[in-house]
Amino acid sequence: METKVDLSRVGSQSSPADVIAVEANGQAIPKSMKAWVLDAPHQLRLTEKPVPEPGPAEVLVRVKAVALCGSDIENIAAGGAAMIQGGSPFGKNWTPGHEYMGTIAKLGPGVDEYKVGDRIAVEVHAGCGRCERCRMGMYTSCFNYGMNYGEHNKGHRANGFTTDGGFAQFAINHINTLTRVPEGMSDEEATLIVTGGTAVYAIDTLGGLIAGKSLVVIGAGPVGLMCVAVAKALAADPVILTETRDARLELGLKLGADYAINVTKEDPVEAVRKLTDGRGAYYVIEASGSPVAMNQALHMANRGGSVCLASFPHEPATLETILLASNNISLYGIRGEGRSGTRRAAALMKQKRFNADLIHTHTFPFEELPTAVRYSRDRVEDAIKVVVRVQA
Repeated sequence: METKVDLSRVGSQSSPADVIAVEANGQAIPKSMKAWVLDAPHQLRLTEKPVPEPGPAEVLVRVKAVALCGSDIENIAAGGAAMIQGGSPFGKNWTPGHEYMGTIAKLGPGVDEYKVGDRIAVEVHAGCGRCERCRMGMYTSCFNYGMNYGEHNKGHRANGFTTDGGFAQFAINHINTLTRVPEGMSDEEATLIVTGGTAVYAIDTLGGLIAGKSLVVIGAGPVGLMCVAVAKALAADPVILTETRDARLELGLKLGADYAINVTKEDPVEAVRKLTDGRGAYYVIEASGSPVAMNQALHMANRGGSVCLASFPHEPATLETILLASNNISLYGIRGEGRSGTRRAAALMKQKRFNADLIHTHTFPFEELPTAVRYSRDRVEDAIKVVVRVQA
């Protein structure tokens, strides 16, 4: 049985046998760490695992805080997009969690881009670096997704999906996934850099140059709200948010939306067209996951406009594809925070272009991860972004 290490005491009272290295700031790196693993659907277990060792182009991250994402909820409940050792993530000692930040505890061989002690946030996907998509910069669409085990090891990494994630005291990350946390930013806000990266990726996919153009965001979940904030920071005009809950619409207005439409009180398509002189919007981001909203997005776009799907619907959606052809509408889908969107999101947050911390509503200690999952999943107390505090 491995020795349990109280990390709050490591560095001052730990014995040499408990420690494998000492960081430049004097903090010790223990042999083992606390980590949550997924035994079965909805069944998380807090256990101890060996602290991993960084390889070439990798760093060991001392995880400080992790935000819960809808993808985490799906992975924990039914496996979602997680793929461990070629299949289901259950019962494989796998640690979920992907929206985390922390400090660099150790550098792998040849790493000189960062130093021990740097505060960083991470994005999910490192890809494999060898397939056609990765070579094109589309690492979130890596052809070798999940191929990182045994004879199938092609180097793919997507932390919290195909490799261990952040619901642990330490995690391994490829340097390409790291983003420096701006000075003065709290740990909790830094976890939102990943969500900001998804919003940047969606807008970049639509065309990027959105200044002065109308943009609609459907759905005021974390991704939708961050899309509103980034769009307004990049001078989209007007930014229109549609949603079912008044409280979320009010928050969207604080983050930069020019108009907020409650879809339970008025027809969102008619409202959008009225606000855009009857033409529809240049850009529409569907972030609700509602099958009905998918088709509404096509009706909201103007002739020659663009629609980006930034959500994962649970049911098939019926789309009037004739609108795509007859109105010359471009339809895109995105996954994750590609094209280094996290770094650009961090820059916007550093410049205080919007207050991302408005999206953060709840914080729980590491030992209460199951409660945090319940708050996020069931929207307890209208939870939006729930953060788990791993260690001080």
